[in-house]
Amino acid sequence: MSIATTMIIRLEIRKSVASFGDVASALAAAGGDIVAIDVIRAGKEVTIRDITVNVQDAANEEILTVLSTLPGIKVINVSDRTFLAHIGGKIEITPKMPIKNREDLSLVYTPGVARVCMAIAEDPGKAYSLTMKRNTVAVVTDGTAVLGLGDIGPEAAMPVMEGKAMLFKQLADINAFPLCLDTKDPEQIISIVKAVSSGFGGINLEDISSPRCFEIERRLAAELDIPVFHDDQHGTAVVALAGLLNALKVVGKELAECRIVVVGIGAAGVSICRLLLAAGAGKICAVDREGILSREQVYSNAEWQWLAGATNPEGITGGLTEALRGADVFIGVSGPGVLSVEQLRSMASDNIVFAMANPSPEIEPELAEPYVRVLATGRSDYPNQINNVLCFPGIFRGALDCRAKAVNLEMKLAAARAIASVVHHDELNEQYIIPSIFNEKVVEQVRLAVIKAAVSTGMARRIPPDISEEG
Repeated sequence: MSIATTMIIRLEIRKSVASFGDVASALAAAGGDIVAIDVIRAGKEVTIRDITVNVQDAANEEILTVLSTLPGIKVINVSDRTFLAHIGGKIEITPKMPIKNREDLSLVYTPGVARVCMAIAEDPGKAYSLTMKRNTVAVVTDGTAVLGLGDIGPEAAMPVMEGKAMLFKQLADINAFPLCLDTKDPEQIISIVKAVSSGFGGINLEDISSPRCFEIERRLAAELDIPVFHDDQHGTAVVALAGLLNALKVVGKELAECRIVVVGIGAAGVSICRLLLAAGAGKICAVDREGILSREQVYSNAEWQWLAGATNPEGITGGLTEALRGADVFIGVSGPGVLSVEQLRSMASDNIVFAMANPSPEIEPELAEPYVRVLATGRSDYPNQINNVLCFPGIFRGALDCRAKAVNLEMKLAAARAIASVVHHDELNEQYIIPSIFNEKVVEQVRLAVIKAAVSTGMARRIPPDISEEG
């Protein structure tokens, strides 16, 4: 399954040789869908048009090849709207007030700023009220596990981190800054993040490969007094749990009684299993390339060793086929083609399948639908998208507003339940178990739930006025 994109193709059409109909036919045959036509210049002999075409990535080259071989057609230029949107980057820093004269300059810079600096030097806690720290998050990556792309390095990861910063700002009004580190050494990453942490109210770790990500997050969370949150782990887990809580309501099953198969035991898979266990799941079967994690095995990966002892209480052996027989829930964070129709048929009735590998799920949704009661993916072009964007803006908004020292288990569980609660009981159905990322209620509901959990567990250093008023 390839990804759709949009191309703008500028063509010169020589009327005596070719017509626009020839172009339209060629584009359709090559897999392109024309969505707009603009005439740039119309002459007696030659017409120049801009044609906007929706196309799957795999068909890009084929379309250009076909057009370039048509008699009377000349390809003048090709623009990709995705690339155009990234020219010069997608974010910028702007001042909150203009500097128009000497008085403005003395107020925000020298000499006036010296008094503010000394106030912070005397009481470092004032950095929260006198600088951007209280509303700023560092988005940190080394580019080793970029979604769907793998280890592409820090420079190539920058567009993803910029996109993350845009979402922070648009959805939760949080200033976020990408920090793409040119090192894969966990100790260096930890050292760098600690060294820059004084300027940030929170740290969002992103796209750092497993198992290094576990140690990096654990150390930073222990050594810093601000929230450290690895979104690939916990964001995925929180939204998956939210979706599952609602899916179980649709099928009329209880979490504690369901046999849940989690496939792909990397950063996200481990975190999903941990959060499910904390939420009350009792029958989890963790499956990776080596098969079902077993208590009888010894694993070099410490997370796997812990997980093997905490899951598979029935002692099932084998691989995914054996794990899925009679299972109620499949949760996949692995890769395309992992799940087959035959395996789906072996599951319990009223089954739930979260095929969350992105961009290509573990099974094509069209193949799975006849054999699944509730189906979710990680994609936006199918119902029930399990997307981290539902989670991290609200979690950080809440954590920053109460100046939390960390994001603990109770705060993650509260966030999952808050996301699930946005979908009202009378709205729930097989096609709607999780709210849209553009639902404005999500961030506020998650924020409130996270703050309350932080306060009740001693993580909060302040109580926002709206929480105080609610009691």
